[in-house]
Amino acid sequence: MRLNSRKKREVMLRWSFFCIGLVILGLGISMTMQVKEFGIGPWDVFHYGLFLKFGLTVGSWAIIAGLVIVLVSAIIQKRIPQSGTILNMVFIGVFIDFFNWILPEPETFVMQSFIFISGTFVIALGIGIYVAPDIGAGPRDSLMLLITDATGWKVSTVRNGIEILVAVLGFSLGGPVGIGTVFIALFLGTLVGYTLPLAKNSLQFLIMKGEMYENIYQRPLRADHHD
Repeated sequence: MRLNSRKKREVMLRWSFFCIGLVILGLGISMTMQVKEFGIGPWDVFHYGLFLKFGLTVGSWAIIAGLVIVLVSAIIQKRIPQSGTILNMVFIGVFIDFFNWILPEPETFVMQSFIFISGTFVIALGIGIYVAPDIGAGPRDSLMLLITDATGWKVSTVRNGIEILVAVLGFSLGGPVGIGTVFIALFLGTLVGYTLPLAKNSLQFLIMKGEMYENIYQRPLRADHHD
């Protein structure tokens, strides 16, 4: 019974991290989109370009692009994708549209710069938190790993190649490319290198702390006998 209780609590913590990370990631992406004149992330350029060309919403195109990637990956690998991958695909699009709806566009250059840089940090934080519990990689990360396994190329090479390609496609559709796009492409991976270990350590600490408290509270009380 204690083992089941511990397992349930660990699963709950992992799913909590996963969901909170996706919310934070959606917020960060939307923050950078409020100052899109600076340029936005390569995949977001692609989604935004599709939005400009064909309508719908940016979040809708994020979901559609993710769905196509998931289906192609599943067919090639002949394997059903993890539930976390499916939820990532859907929730990110929903959160992007939600935050795009409620966030105001900053007017001054100083505020625009602050929002963009802050948004990039928030994106890195969200990625670190949602990846930490290892519930399922996002569709785009899955594509990157699939190509890496098939070609034997370095992960960094494959990731950079994919992001350059989608940025060019997005730009051809009218998506906003600028210094911000380069900034995100160059520094986001480095920032995630800090946020991911931090999130993993925090998750592990919470799991261990929960086990420690359970051991204390379930420890049998000793009765003192007086003769």
